[in-house]
Amino acid sequence: MQNRIIENDQLYLRELTSDDFEDLSLILQDEETMYAYEAAFTKQQVSDWLNWNLKSYQENGFGLWAIIDQKSQNFIGQCGIVYSDVEDESLLEIGYLVNKQYWNQGYASSASQLCMAYANYKLKAGKICSIIRDTNLSSRKVAEKNGMTIIKQFDKDYSGRPVGHFVYSLDLN
Repeated sequence: MQNRIIENDQLYLRELTSDDFEDLSLILQDEETMYAYEAAFTKQQVSDWLNWNLKSYQENGFGLWAIIDQKSQNFIGQCGIVYSDVEDESLLEIGYLVNKQYWNQGYASSASQLCMAYANYKLKAGKICSIIRDTNLSSRKVAEKNGMTIIKQFDKDYSGRPVGHFVYSLDLN
């Protein structure tokens, strides 16, 4: 059994491994799930994403983690903490992507709340952010449910096209 990073009654978070490639592919290669990224990932992009997380674990001690349901042990999605650059500022960000068969069941909210606790108690972070596409109403609701508010709006470049995003933030102290 993989080491659990943090858990609650509904789920636990653990590091991703190469064994998670197929489960990650179901999420990252799904057009509907990946609309906020403007395109589904190729197999190579899924592999690069997984390797980026494995590298983040080594370099930072954290990254995006697998969301595992406590009862079924199913792979639900990914949620974790990463560094993201926004207009020359490096922000500590909670990111989440959930397999669409588990949407609207509270997994993103629950997993991101665990990440907020981890950032506060383990990383001693002063604040945590989520960077969300302006049209991604579901992810925006998760951030707002978790007490985050918009502190900045900016455009991210997706293949030469500006795409509007919000930076949601929460002070942890």
